Formats: sequence, structure tokens, C-alpha cells
Amino acid sequence: QVHLVESGGGLVQPGGSLRLSCAASGFTFSSYAMTWYRQAPGKERELVAAISSAGSTTNYPDSVKGRFTMSRDNAKNTVYLQMESLKPEDTAVYYCRRGCYSIYWGQGTQVTVSS
Repeated sequence: QVHLVESGGGLVQPGGSLRLSCAASGFTFSSYAMTWYRQAPGKERELVAAISSAGSTTNYPDSVKGRFTMSRDNAKNTVYLQMESLKPEDTAVYYCRRGCYSIYWGQGTQVTVSS
């Protein structure tokens, strides 16, 4: 059974940093690309980072490029999202997902950027 569990969210001031983690189980983690999405209140869920199965390739939308860094540790079946220079508009629930098209999502972790 596929299981994805996010952690690391919280309240942070503008300009601050957070590191999210997503622990995966129930599948061959190293065989799959992984993604992070976010959903702000009243908005659609949007992709914020993607990483290839080996971790050699990452992609980000312009809204977070240069501020967010996605990485993975295949030995620990975990992906990370390092978020720097956070802005109030980064406030959202952040989800990890197996790939870009699967039905497998984590439960989400709340990130609030506010002074």
C-alpha cells in the first residue's frame, strides 16, 4: 500500500526558511519521479517542484525558481523541499505526490508565512 507522509510545515516570518519532508513507503521509491504541489485557500492545486527518480533532474515554476530546492534520498525513501526567502503568497498546504499523474498523494502539511 502506497503511503506518503509530509512533515516540516509551520509558521514562518516573511524571508524565512522551512524544510519539508515526505516519507514514502509501499512502492519502489527509487523507480519513481516525485513532485511537490501546494494549494492555497480558494486556489487550484499547483505544481511547485519535480525531481527525477535518480534525483539528477529538477524542475520548478517561475514562482518558486531560485527559492525552492527539491531533493531526495533514495536510501531513506524521502523527498525534501527546502524553501528559502518565503513570501506570504507561499502560504498553502503542501503535498507530495508520486509522479505527476498518479492518484497517490500525501495528506499535506500547512505552511503559513506571516509576520
